[in-house]
Amino acid sequence: MTTSLVASLAAAFSPFEALADTLIPHATEGDDGSHDIAHILRVFRNAMRIHAKEGGDGRVLAAAVLLHDCVSVEKNSPLRTQASRLAAEKAATVLADLGWDKTDIAAVAHAVTAHSFSANIVPETLEARILQDADRLDAIGMVGAARCFYIAGRMGSGLYDPADPLARHRPLDDKAFAIDHFEVKLFKLADGFQTAAGRAFATERHERLRQVLDLFIDEI
Repeated sequence: MTTSLVASLAAAFSPFEALADTLIPHATEGDDGSHDIAHILRVFRNAMRIHAKEGGDGRVLAAAVLLHDCVSVEKNSPLRTQASRLAAEKAATVLADLGWDKTDIAAVAHAVTAHSFSANIVPETLEARILQDADRLDAIGMVGAARCFYIAGRMGSGLYDPADPLARHRPLDDKAFAIDHFEVKLFKLADGFQTAAGRAFATERHERLRQVLDLFIDEI
């Protein structure tokens, strides 16, 4: 990524443009379009909306958002449950090299570790709760549906089972069929939000996700 492109992207992370300018080169790796810089920016905007209502340390939160996917692990990798821990370790190294103090590094690392659904770690700080909510908001709603279909294509899955799209007479299998992932995981996310603001945003996006599936089923 060129210096000019980084600077252009960093401007979107207001009021933490300078921090973003430093951390964007470390923020992503690989070619996963569901965990790219656009995803990072969407999560940042979600986090700032929640932060405005819930409070917390904005600098720690912004750094955690920027680095929460700094290690890329594919959905079908046996290391998937370790992805957030690996990202937290890399984030801690990056911030230490930038001269951050140990307390703030630990706060960022905990938020990064706890954000992941697959890691199943309870977020213990406000910043960690906000990051988890902000990241999960990007997994539901219209964008969440788009990411679901994108990942299904990346993993070689089909869109749906033509004989039984809603799995009324078969076990759900989201490795084989994209829309099965709605019931396997996505529809369950809204019940696990950590902050009041996050829950309010999640309710709206959950309903949008329901509408996506209803419209999809109607069309097929």
